Amino acid sequence: MKKLVTVVAAVLCAASLFVSCARKGDSAKSSGEIKIGIINNPPSESGYRAANVKDMETVFSAAKGYKVSTFYSLKNDEQLNAASQFITEGVDYILLSAAATDGWDSVLKNAKRAGIKVFLFDRMINVSEDLYEAAVVSDMGNQGDTAVAWLKAQNLKEYNVIHIQGAMGSDAQIGRTAALDKEFAAGTMKKVVQQTATWDEAEAKKIVESVINSGEKFNVIYAENDGMAKGAVAALDEAGITHGVGKDVIVMGFDCNKWALRELLAQNWNYDGQCSPFQAAVIEEMIKTGNVPSKKVISEEKGFDATKLTQADIDTYGLGD
Repeated sequence: MKKLVTVVAAVLCAASLFVSCARKGDSAKSSGEIKIGIINNPPSESGYRAANVKDMETVFSAAKGYKVSTFYSLKNDEQLNAASQFITEGVDYILLSAAATDGWDSVLKNAKRAGIKVFLFDRMINVSEDLYEAAVVSDMGNQGDTAVAWLKAQNLKEYNVIHIQGAMGSDAQIGRTAALDKEFAAGTMKKVVQQTATWDEAEAKKIVESVINSGEKFNVIYAENDGMAKGAVAALDEAGITHGVGKDVIVMGFDCNKWALRELLAQNWNYDGQCSPFQAAVIEEMIKTGNVPSKKVISEEKGFDATKLTQADIDTYGLGD
């Protein structure tokens, strides 16, 4: 009889412990704490990326009930390892802006098996749509098409282009390169040089300096972000080569940092393509409501011409200070 009482007491204790644990779990859930792993390029990459990182931090804050882990890298293999670690840690969501478009199948399949929901932001990747909830991204191909259409509309007698690319294999590089590659292939524009500077201002300057030193003729610089365009212009300035509206060299950038748009307003640059860094609020709404209206949400973006840009445009669309 004493043994039976002991067993019953043990069972009741275990049941009490289970209820206690369940209540703790319910309490954590009712408190709204959601575990999120964010994988992104580092904020030092560009003004665009700094704005993008800040947007994520503002929306997914501890004050709003999120427990956020972040990992920043320009290397795809390092991002893949970080994603695997987030899966091991048991986050609820992974938010991903991939350094490269390929190599994500296995990791995202593991996330799906673990019940972790994945949202892509800023950039697409080459995986089956069933491996992510939704993608809130820019249409990088359209950015390239818009920029090249603007360039063709300038009706230059000849197009001798220095093409400075971003990180190879990234969605931004692929999209912004594609339209220009078509013109090179068609022979409507000449490729003076096509080289990656991996989003880096100093590397872009070196590329342009090399072309200047070679003596090869050029009249267009197509840089795939504002920072690289800035580096390219520094090389032109040191060589005494004029640039901007009505000058020797057309300068084109992307991302619409305020400082870059001011260069357009002063007509030192000619064109800047918009790339919106604000995806966090759209993703949060999907997480909070469970409603995913579309598998792919495209940010509305445009290109800006130095001859038409206004201060109001800079105030509305410019990033940073």
